[in-house]
Amino acid sequence: MTYCLGVLLAEGLVLASDSRSNAGVDQIASVRKLNLMPPATDRVIAIQSAGNLATSQAVVTSLHEAFGSGDGARDLRLAKTMFEVAGIVGARLREVVAADEKFVEPYGDPNASFLVSGQILGEAPRLFQIYSAGNSIEATVRSPFLQIGETKYGKPILDRVLTASTPLNETARLVLLSFDATMRSNLSVGLPIDLLIYRGDSFSTANLVTVEDGDPYWNTLRRTYSQGLTALVSSLPPPPPAWGA
Repeated sequence: MTYCLGVLLAEGLVLASDSRSNAGVDQIASVRKLNLMPPATDRVIAIQSAGNLATSQAVVTSLHEAFGSGDGARDLRLAKTMFEVAGIVGARLREVVAADEKFVEPYGDPNASFLVSGQILGEAPRLFQIYSAGNSIEATVRSPFLQIGETKYGKPILDRVLTASTPLNETARLVLLSFDATMRSNLSVGLPIDLLIYRGDSFSTANLVTVEDGDPYWNTLRRTYSQGLTALVSSLPPPPPAWGA
């Protein structure tokens, strides 16, 4: 299992993915699940993946190889909008699953899902979720974040606090706390976390960081948040006497 999160904001995008891949308690590996297409002056395209690792890697690797090739069906360099990019990723996913499904199913689920996001010159940043069937939905102002993988533990804090107008840096904190909540409740999600803070119209991925075990900011954030929650719970009013508490 994994956890990938994408947030669409007025200022840009915040993306994060963990790196844990496991096929049992004794087969744990670290695999990058936030992939960037080759740099270009007029576009930034990020693909986050969850599900069957062989399927997701086949999709992403083939799209890397096709980038700039002129292949109209697969070349993300030719896409005029992020909606077209999402369609190409979904179509490639269907092709890979169709080719491998009957061979993989006796051993496990061959499906994968993706978050596809970025910006192409001439339009604002956009964020899509690609389902295992290859179809997609798009993040909006009313629903500014999308998740794939182990989603349930990290969702409550986002539902309570996050809006499309939340600043990038504040969103980055919320995203990391969403991962902290997930990691505390599910051992299949773990460090390192790849985090991209993308400011709209910059067409730069310079703000891509990897949060490793022992990172001072990560440890301070987790500790301060835990202490703050403990203090907050202690300050809440007790149950009324009529409850018998």
